[in-house]
Amino acid sequence: MLIDRHARVKRKLRISLTDRCNFRCRYCMPERPQFMRKKELLARAELVALARLFVEDGVEAIRVTGGEPLLRPDAVDCVADLDALRAIGLTRLSLTTNASKLADKLESLRDAGLDDLNISLDAIDPARFRDMRGHAIEPVLDSIAEALRLAAPFKVNTVLIRGGNDDQILPLARWAIERGVELRFIEYMPLDAPGTWSAGDVVHEDEIVRTLRSAHRVERLPRGHEPSTPYLVDGHRVGIVSTISNPFCSSCDRLRLTARGELFTCLFADSGTELGTPLREGASREALRDRIRVAVWNKDAGYAERRAPIERPLLMHAMGG
Repeated sequence: MLIDRHARVKRKLRISLTDRCNFRCRYCMPERPQFMRKKELLARAELVALARLFVEDGVEAIRVTGGEPLLRPDAVDCVADLDALRAIGLTRLSLTTNASKLADKLESLRDAGLDDLNISLDAIDPARFRDMRGHAIEPVLDSIAEALRLAAPFKVNTVLIRGGNDDQILPLARWAIERGVELRFIEYMPLDAPGTWSAGDVVHEDEIVRTLRSAHRVERLPRGHEPSTPYLVDGHRVGIVSTISNPFCSSCDRLRLTARGELFTCLFADSGTELGTPLREGASREALRDRIRVAVWNKDAGYAERRAPIERPLLMHAMGG
């Protein structure tokens, strides 16, 4: 069991397949991103070897992320190899994607063992979407249509920025309700290039709820261990991830592994623990396991304690969200 000094047990691991992305989301990607060199990235066998250590120590759910994970040529094979870890305790295998490359790969991903998806959709208006994400919306909507056709379980995630897409709250809610799609609004977090984030750009949970209530019946549900606070909006499930206004750090059960093999115990950690390098240098499984356990034990309380932007070389696109 992986447990930290604040008595939080870790059950979830996010693994970044690549830091590269074909979108340029304003809250994630710097103007001139410096991507990792391909030889720095974990090979598939290395990635699975590290994932195995986490599952053996109690991790039950793995989420494959990026950058955009589907830009990695062997993304489907990565999912298939991770799926084999069900034999030692893995129960859920998920993927987070911008969905621009998803439509043609979704059936293969499901055949490889993928259980569910998170799809990023920051606006339903095409012009607003392009302004937020630097890409056309049509491939994303085509992929969502394919997921609906295949009855593939998925959620839609929307990062809200004041003056950027906060006018999309009601249009997105209507769109989601009409299609029976679960929607989650996410408060803008200070994880982009230093000096970019501003507290005034955050659309807080109570503002989102007020906007929804202007057109819908809204009922708050009890909050569990998930990062989002659940609501029923005209009977339809909508979540709000309120990291800034109502942090969920006290119940955090997740860890993150970058594409080069650095373990970050918190999305807001200012440094990580090298696992990829010692793995390649021949470190034993027990030595790697000890590094993981020590790093997890020393995990900070989280954003709830610090409540400040993080300055580090590794930005959001390399952290896996």
